[in-house]
Amino acid sequence: MSNARLSPRQPADPVPRSAMRRAAVLGSPVAHSLSPVLHRAAYAALGLTWSYTAMECDERRLPALLDSLDGSWAGLSLTMPLKRAVLPLVDEVTPLALDVGGANTVILRDGRRYGHNTDVHGILAALREEGLGGDGRPDAVILGGGATACSALAALKELGQTDIPVVVRESSRGGQVCAAATRLGVAVRYHSFDELGDALDGARLVLSTLPAGAADPYAGAIARSGADVFDAVYADWPTRLARAARFGGARAVGGHAMLLHQAVLQVELMTGRSDVPVEEMRRAVRAEIGLRAA
Repeated sequence: MSNARLSPRQPADPVPRSAMRRAAVLGSPVAHSLSPVLHRAAYAALGLTWSYTAMECDERRLPALLDSLDGSWAGLSLTMPLKRAVLPLVDEVTPLALDVGGANTVILRDGRRYGHNTDVHGILAALREEGLGGDGRPDAVILGGGATACSALAALKELGQTDIPVVVRESSRGGQVCAAATRLGVAVRYHSFDELGDALDGARLVLSTLPAGAADPYAGAIARSGADVFDAVYADWPTRLARAARFGGARAVGGHAMLLHQAVLQVELMTGRSDVPVEEMRRAVRAEIGLRAA
């Protein structure tokens, strides 16, 4: 792996419409992934005869699977637990993916593997679409200490915040975030959930990277703070946290928007196309989320 000067938005040359290419999302478990819905909608709108599948793969099987891919493969989307595990298996990786500590995208080109992180772009685009955090330093608080929290750190740095409160259950669970903060050049201040009130003091934006339901006990306190909310959960939307924030007059954006925009950049990188059909992808994923909820 080399830390090459690889642009975060460096796509391949545009692929001819008639070229049959393959792509997939890897992870374990992966059956629930909405990535096939998003990518297939994009291919259909672009007139590409590509295939996109979901493939069950854990860390142990990842090296052999990567080695088995032939020239028909354009790229891979990666979900847990592979984002960190893939870093030593690619030939080049963007500085952003290295700083965050994970790549959720692998571009396959000319026999080489290029690692990208599009999650940070997904968070930024989701926030900007709702007008959140874009009017100067966002004064934001992050809930959680996993991979999505690391991407949230990078997004907040992009928005101008370099001193970031992070709320975790135990400080020992913040090692991944602490390492990412050091690489990104930002400072983090840890709080326990018992100290949530202190962390929320003066906050204008809360980014919850907690699993589904984990933020429910804190929804009232966050709503009373008046802060806008980004909730990385996309199932059963709006979540209790989002409903509470909106009831209190704040704005809330969900993980489905992050999921959409990170996939938009993936499609751009894999296909080399700049005319990625965002609205077609949005309609497709909303319809699928509705079907699953029903």
